[in-house]
Amino acid sequence: MATLKDLLSQIESLQGQVAEVRQREVGEAIAKVKSIMDEYQLSIADIFPNSRAPKGLTAKKAGSKVAAKYRDPLSGKTWSGRGLAPKWLAGKNKDDYLIKG
Repeated sequence: MATLKDLLSQIESLQGQVAEVRQREVGEAIAKVKSIMDEYQLSIADIFPNSRAPKGLTAKKAGSKVAAKYRDPLSGKTWSGRGLAPKWLAGKNKDDYLIKG
């Protein structure tokens, strides 16, 4: 009968073998997929049309514009309230510069 130590050693050995085989088989699967994509000139969007592509595989979209929330009555400059506050608003009460409406 095997001891606990023997069984744990076998488990560790098998887990190592599983990791090696998985790594090899995943590599082979990726190579097959890439080969098929090249052969049929497919893109990720062709394969997964309703999902987002991984980072770096699509062009970045420009940030969306946000309506101005504050306006300087002297210069007419505006600020959306996002990011660093502009110098014309520094040290002043923001509520005084809120755009109504």
